[in-house]
Amino acid sequence: MLSDDEKTKLANRLRRISGQVSAVQRMIDEDEYCVDILMQIAAASGALGKVGQLIFESHVHSCVKNAMVDGNTKERDEKLAELVELFRKYARID
Repeated sequence: MLSDDEKTKLANRLRRISGQVSAVQRMIDEDEYCVDILMQIAAASGALGKVGQLIFESHVHSCVKNAMVDGNTKERDEKLAELVELFRKYARID
């Protein structure tokens, strides 16, 4: 679970990302240079990726850790399967 401090930090990051996405819309509406728009999109994507990383780390250090220490075999297996699925879905291996 996320602590209140982590939630606050993530909320601040998400507000900044929201501003970046709004800036992309404004840039498109104002016919700004395509490369500048793409750079703004890359920045927003990177920032959103960082939010995902932070949530993933929190999940591993709390939910997964708890299942490994305190859970029964079924709970441990479920958490491991969940991690494998997350890696399949989000890992960028080129």
